[in-house]
Amino acid sequence: MPTPIILPELGAAPVSISVWFADVGDAVWQGERIVEVLIDGATFDVVAPATGRLAEKKAFPRDRVSAGQVLGIVEVIDHAVKHFESRK
Repeated sequence: MPTPIILPELGAAPVSISVWFADVGDAVWQGERIVEVLIDGATFDVVAPATGRLAEKKAFPRDRVSAGQVLGIVEVIDHAVKHFESRK
């Protein structure tokens, strides 16, 4: 199930992507920092909304982004499905 990584409200100042801490295909865990953004010379970490794999990046370093924008997609891996498929 795809789960969007959404930039939270950080105020009126311009926000840009600084660095991704994961590459597409990497495993990520809910609450783990996944992307760093710059706002007024300070950094803010956006965390993974779910445990799974980073399926897609929709914003890249130096891109200007705004609150509510989807930065990427985490593909949630259902452990029950994974367990079932491993038994085939």
